[in-house]
Amino acid sequence: MKYDGHTHTEYCPHGSGEPVELMIEAAIKQGFTHYSITEHPPLPHAFKQSMANSTAEIDTTAMAVNDVEHYIKKMKRLQYQYGSDLTIKFGFEIDYLPEQTDWVRDFLNEYGPYLSDNLLSVHFLPGTDGWRFIDYSAADFDAGLVKHYGSFTEVQNVYLNYLTDSLTWDVGRFKPARIGHISLAQKFQRQYPAEQTCYSAKQKQQYIQFLNQVASQSYSLDFNTAGLYKADCGDTYPHKGLAKIALAKGIPFIYGSDAHSIKDVGRGYAHYSDIYR
Repeated sequence: MKYDGHTHTEYCPHGSGEPVELMIEAAIKQGFTHYSITEHPPLPHAFKQSMANSTAEIDTTAMAVNDVEHYIKKMKRLQYQYGSDLTIKFGFEIDYLPEQTDWVRDFLNEYGPYLSDNLLSVHFLPGTDGWRFIDYSAADFDAGLVKHYGSFTEVQNVYLNYLTDSLTWDVGRFKPARIGHISLAQKFQRQYPAEQTCYSAKQKQQYIQFLNQVASQSYSLDFNTAGLYKADCGDTYPHKGLAKIALAKGIPFIYGSDAHSIKDVGRGYAHYSDIYR
């Protein structure tokens, strides 16, 4: 089985806008047998109101509410259309939003019965003047989070706390059982060379505690190669050493290209194969 478990579509406003059909066909050409489409769902209005970023920036985050049913109908059609070539699953990359638990639970209860795969990811942290993106831009990350918490290292500590809390977040029976890109907060690590030691001793211990909880709750993890292609990161999420610690604990990984365009499909797959060697 060759499986890409984390991809996006033209419904994502920060993607390339290329038709998902062409991304699926690229996966087929590369020999993938399974393909998950995990689009960013709409953000709750109340959460968007609590964000410090501009409306234009926030609007690049996720699909519009009016697109949800169109998305589901199209993905079900594509499952049938390409079913003889590969197995397509689809769902959402759900954001951990602890102040919006009821909204997320209601969303999952409404649409969960139609979905076949979901991820749970941490993309936001409280920061300067409200909730901030973790991964929008280096400048935004620095102004909204690093300056707020005092250091790049402290942002990592806070991110790890939120990541751990997401494991026990009660959003009902359709809660995702796979966690996305567990070191996303390292995306801009090369901007902080004095602090870039991959993971401090404290963070490593936090990650081990997190992985112990992942194992005890039978979650799986996203081995996400997108960071390899980010100029300020240059590494997978998580890096190989941490992935091997997780594997030793019996935690399964699913490769994720995090593709937002045709050229992204299947990128870095060899790095995923390498963690098993």
